[in-house]
Amino acid sequence: MKKFFFVFMALTAIALVGCKDNNDEPNPPVPLKDSADYVVYGTIFTAEQDRNGQYVMANVMAVGDDRFIYVGDTAGVRKFIKPSTKIIDYTDKGIIIPGCYDGHAHYLMANALKLMGGPAPTIETTVSEFMEMVKTAYTQAKKEGKSSIYGFGWMYQAFEYTGMPTRQQLDSICPDIALYVNDSEGHKGLANTLCLQNAGIIDKDGNVLIPKIRGGEISMDKDGKPDGLLKEQAGTYVRTRGINFEEIFPISLAQSAVDLSQKQLLSQGFVSYMDGWSNIYGTNAFYEGAKSLDRDGGLHLLLGLSYEFESSCASVEDELGKAKETKKYTGGHINADYVKIFIDGTVESGTGLTIEPYQHTPFGHGIANWEEDEVSKITRLANANGMTMHIHTMGDAAVNRAVNAFVASNHPEARNTVVHCRNVPEADFARMAQNNIVAVSGMLWHGMGAEIAEGLDELLPVNYKGKAYPMASYFNVGAVMTSHCDYPATSGSPTDPFGIMEIAVTGQMHADDGLSPVFWKEELITREQALQALTINGAYQMHVEDERGSIKRGKYADFVLADKNVLTCPATEIHSTQVVATYFEGKKVYDPLSPDPVP
Repeated sequence: MKKFFFVFMALTAIALVGCKDNNDEPNPPVPLKDSADYVVYGTIFTAEQDRNGQYVMANVMAVGDDRFIYVGDTAGVRKFIKPSTKIIDYTDKGIIIPGCYDGHAHYLMANALKLMGGPAPTIETTVSEFMEMVKTAYTQAKKEGKSSIYGFGWMYQAFEYTGMPTRQQLDSICPDIALYVNDSEGHKGLANTLCLQNAGIIDKDGNVLIPKIRGGEISMDKDGKPDGLLKEQAGTYVRTRGINFEEIFPISLAQSAVDLSQKQLLSQGFVSYMDGWSNIYGTNAFYEGAKSLDRDGGLHLLLGLSYEFESSCASVEDELGKAKETKKYTGGHINADYVKIFIDGTVESGTGLTIEPYQHTPFGHGIANWEEDEVSKITRLANANGMTMHIHTMGDAAVNRAVNAFVASNHPEARNTVVHCRNVPEADFARMAQNNIVAVSGMLWHGMGAEIAEGLDELLPVNYKGKAYPMASYFNVGAVMTSHCDYPATSGSPTDPFGIMEIAVTGQMHADDGLSPVFWKEELITREQALQALTINGAYQMHVEDERGSIKRGKYADFVLADKNVLTCPATEIHSTQVVATYFEGKKVYDPLSPDPVP
């Protein structure tokens, strides 16, 4: 770890400095060309900081092959310009920033679902509309001779009040094909009887064989039989055993899902993406699909893949053996050295693990998928085998449990990661900074409507009142914070870096009825800090900050041309910024005027 990295992140008195050369790398990682293939003029936010903690700006950069060979002012670039050099004048047209990083989302799963054609209701879907989607999916599956149907996207809070569909209702439409449909957060699911039978929860006579799954809940009806609703790890257990994903999700489809995901991400200015659930379908199809695409030269971003441990696994050692097998996919543009666990569920639905109890007694302190000694054991074994932890932590108790495990493991080079972090115990901010723990923050979740916020205040522990997801607190102590959108779990919120940036800066989100109220004002951050979280900090999370994440001589030429200067435009207009072009390793990989600009 570079010690100075955390020192300069802790500085909060930030000023921009104009057009300083960014070419002081004494030993670039590779020999650089002395002539530019192309030179770009414009307002350049490098994401680098000088010795005083000020963000470095430039007004020209030169690219040779796949690297930046010069970053600075117009006088210094002249020696790199040859007769064959292409000139791109982006002066006064917007801003140039490094390529952006999404630290956690589920694009692969979402796009695989699109390609599978399963039921995918939106968050506004009613129960009757949901049942119609199931009917349509069933008709199609029967026509294709499928044995399983999988879907995603119904909203738990809406269905809870209008009447949750039962497995018997699902059976009335889909009696002879196993059906499982995740909710919009991915933490709950609805299953029909055949799916439950396939998973061994009930037998063909309806007798309950497994009444409880560790780290989850099998909802029961008045007769003590499963009603089809599954929460947290119970859903994971049933989904991976009750649905035949190898049948409905071949490797060829996985490769197409990876390609579709990268097109979506590149169009928004992302050049790196950490997938939060890569073995979600109980197979290594995403790993195989991504590797095949990269081997053929078709992967044009950095892709992180994570292997999830189920809390119901036979043993931690067995699961680690499976996770270690996925390390063979690391190489090229893929980093598969990640282990994913869910410590808890979601605070908004009462399954997040909290220090203080929820105000409604049925929720208690939430659901704990793993005990602290188990989290410590998994972390220690994973880190010792060269793998980084990527842990879902929503409640403050879950965050503390993860931080304790990471500190005990004592592998700071692993850069273990906590994801989401809804509320954080005060002392843990500094512990994150001291132990190289990366916080992946849902900055966009600051944009919350007043009605939702008020409703949550009635549910959440008292110490959560008026609070949401911290951001400034990480910067204040020098902890590394990165950004994620968690797509598609946060449907309705922006997924692009500029929409996310605006919420991080203003605390507001645009809605049909105007701007949402500001939520937890003291945690808002500056525009520069938001861009830092979206760029160089994301590269740090992915272990590539020495070669990517900022615009600097010797680094890969990953950058974005945006049509608006997001550092100077009105704050409430940042979200309307459009990507004009995305470059990865010196090549234009997205151009809205060309449907497929990649060679």
